[in-house]
Amino acid sequence: MAEAAKKDSPNVKPLRPKKDGMLPVVLIIVGLLTVAGSVGAWLAFKPKPARVPAAGAGVAAVAASQPTAAPRAAPIYYKLDPAFVVNFGGEGSARYLQVTVEAMSRDAAALDALKNNEPAVRNDLVLLFSSQDSATLLSAAGKEKLRAATLDAIRKVLADEGVHGEKIEAVYFTSFVIQ
Repeated sequence: MAEAAKKDSPNVKPLRPKKDGMLPVVLIIVGLLTVAGSVGAWLAFKPKPARVPAAGAGVAAVAASQPTAAPRAAPIYYKLDPAFVVNFGGEGSARYLQVTVEAMSRDAAALDALKNNEPAVRNDLVLLFSSQDSATLLSAAGKEKLRAATLDAIRKVLADEGVHGEKIEAVYFTSFVIQ
């Protein structure tokens, strides 16, 4: 009787599986999009083949593509410690200069020679720093000129001792105070 009541009532629908005709079409579209995305990603990220020079390009093209310079050694720094403190200036104007100097080379033997000859180097640098003019040292160009003169003084002392002073490549002022 319950079954008869269910058949007669207009709100009750029979329990039958639905046959949806759209499901296979959706699955095919999702599959095609997945394949297209995979192909696009492969094309975008695949390794690029190396260019080979044409047969008529010759040896010059191959030589130009190869690196010419060997990698340089890492720089080594040596700090002349303690910092230089000198008085300088004209008559009646006592001014002081405190400067910390570091030398740079890529050759450890050159820095060892600098370390062994440090008293002579410090002497020449004290004489150099104390002979400066305060107006010159206040400009960046004056400081750069003093830095070049400092490098020349260090190289000269090392050359006088029979060491290759040119292996000291640069000198840097890591502290520069004028009072």
